[in-house]
Amino acid sequence: MPLLEPVGRRVRLTEQAEILVAHTEAVLERLERAEADVAASLTDLTGTLRVASFQTAALTLVPDALALLRDRHQHLRVHVTHMEPERALPALRARDFDLVRAEEYPGNPGPRAAGLEQQDLLEDPLRLAVPEASGSRGRGPTAAPRALAGRPWVMEPEGTAARHWAVAVCRDAGFAPDVRFGTTDLLLHLRLVEQEYAAAFLPDLLRSAQPAAVPLRPLPRGRNTRRVFTVVRRGRGSHPAVVACRDALLRAVDRGAGRARDGTAR
Repeated sequence: MPLLEPVGRRVRLTEQAEILVAHTEAVLERLERAEADVAASLTDLTGTLRVASFQTAALTLVPDALALLRDRHQHLRVHVTHMEPERALPALRARDFDLVRAEEYPGNPGPRAAGLEQQDLLEDPLRLAVPEASGSRGRGPTAAPRALAGRPWVMEPEGTAARHWAVAVCRDAGFAPDVRFGTTDLLLHLRLVEQEYAAAFLPDLLRSAQPAAVPLRPLPRGRNTRRVFTVVRRGRGSHPAVVACRDALLRAVDRGAGRARDGTAR
């Protein structure tokens, strides 16, 4: 039975193909659950877990999580790829990864893709990083960004959730930012602020890996925290490797919070 039919120079799915597509997600979810059940029946956790993570999570949470997994599951291979959520989530659906660490910025919730399920990891405060020479303190969370309206800014590239959020914060403060630098590398964001080339918004999670040598100002409520979470394909959340990885990440969050309370990650 044909599944494609010509339409001009292109093709489209036939009615029968559309029927099959409607069943695809359910079939794939059932296969994921079957694989998870088989893995859970084994006494030792083996195989390969493929993980994608954005930069700050990779810098701060991944090393601790890997150490915990190595100690508890010596025969589990973990492959980690640095990739931003905008690319990693489609790759997760395409089965290039088993688990993705993703982020959601305030006022910019991403669409919940069919066939994926999320689990919260932490709430990560966001702050304004001020070039030392600017001497800007402002009189409140909204005034602080406005005081830097005339300075250059570094932000993540256009089209990313982080860029959309950052521009919105500036517009809410009454100005359009002069974005002269665009990169997903937040360590470069920090360096540009320290060298007084630009102002930036930085998450607290970054400070666990690289203490900031510049003033950090609070942001307005409702705009000052991003949600960090893990994403897997529906049906795979019960796979022992995914359960172990998520548990290790939560323990890594607790370790980081403990170091911050002790004053070793400021």
